[in-house]
Amino acid sequence: MAKSRSDTDLPVAEDGSTQGAPPQAAPVPETKPAPPPKKKRRTTMWIVLLLLFGGLAFTGYEYWLANRDFESTDDAFIDGRAVTIAPQVSGNVVSLDVTDNEFVKKGQPLIHIDNRQYVIDVENAKANLATAEGQYSGFQYAAEVAKKNFPAQLDAAKAQLDSAQALLVRAQADYDRQKSLPSRATTQQEVDAATAGLRQAQAQVASAQAQVEQAAPVPERIAQAVSQVAQFHGQIDQAKARLDQALLNLSYTIVTAPQDGWITKRNVEVGTYVTPGQQIFSLVSPQIWVTANYKESQLTKMRAGQPVTITVDAYPDLKLKGHVDSIQLGSGSRFSAFPPENATGNFVKIVQRVPVKIDIDTALDPKLPLSLGLSVVPSVKVQ
Repeated sequence: MAKSRSDTDLPVAEDGSTQGAPPQAAPVPETKPAPPPKKKRRTTMWIVLLLLFGGLAFTGYEYWLANRDFESTDDAFIDGRAVTIAPQVSGNVVSLDVTDNEFVKKGQPLIHIDNRQYVIDVENAKANLATAEGQYSGFQYAAEVAKKNFPAQLDAAKAQLDSAQALLVRAQADYDRQKSLPSRATTQQEVDAATAGLRQAQAQVASAQAQVEQAAPVPERIAQAVSQVAQFHGQIDQAKARLDQALLNLSYTIVTAPQDGWITKRNVEVGTYVTPGQQIFSLVSPQIWVTANYKESQLTKMRAGQPVTITVDAYPDLKLKGHVDSIQLGSGSRFSAFPPENATGNFVKIVQRVPVKIDIDTALDPKLPLSLGLSVVPSVKVQ
């Protein structure tokens, strides 16, 4: 069997190469491109820089044109009215009719307070009113009777005086006649009887005169009776006022919503003993706006009625439209708890901020509630 001839069996030439092997190509040296001249590279760099700066300048100019008529600030937030709900009577809460963050309508019951004591107060007030009305009716009848009786009593007293005076005249005549008779024509008994009759008649006249004087102030006595009627009429008014107050307190046992809004900061549970003035809820009204604290240097061209674009940090995709409602007549520092006193010490000028009220014109999405205090960025178109 024939063996194959390996490459090691080939003859080797003097230069060390193997005879019979294919010749190897000689290496070709690499050719590098010739570098461009320095002047050409510098020109290209300047062109690029000019184009870059030109593009930046154009972009900045476009941005300036687009924003030169706008004033914006990030010192702004959603504002609104939060009404504090507090009971006006004390007692235990027997019913809690709302939950946290619930929307309620005006007049809707929120809590019920135990009303048993207030029902008793109403009944007592009604009884006192009935008593006062009965007494008033009695004194009113007495006043009507007095208007008739007192003049009649005066007339009767005068008539009694006239009768007594007539008897006195008769007794005086009898006495004078007895005194004028000689002693033989009369007796001492008859004289004594005439004297006694005269004194009795004088006494009756004096008594009748006293009765006339007693019955004489008819207008005053009638006025006294009428004043008693007026006094009891005042007691009726007091009793009615107590009844009205008792009914009012009874109505206060049901705490209702003073306006539409959302229940927040609930601080009451069933069984809680509440007192007048105790905060149990806060009611946030649906009317909201934006309070933006602009720098004083931004108010130069700002006026009421100018349109506003509003972005909300909580909802980046939400774009609201509004208008400037009013500018507060005073900076925020002026109405702070401790306003600055620039007339003392060294003065350092600080840029003031003035609150600007911005009304929201676009319809709000109920699914995206704008809670009070949310950060917004308003942009006012000042021209």
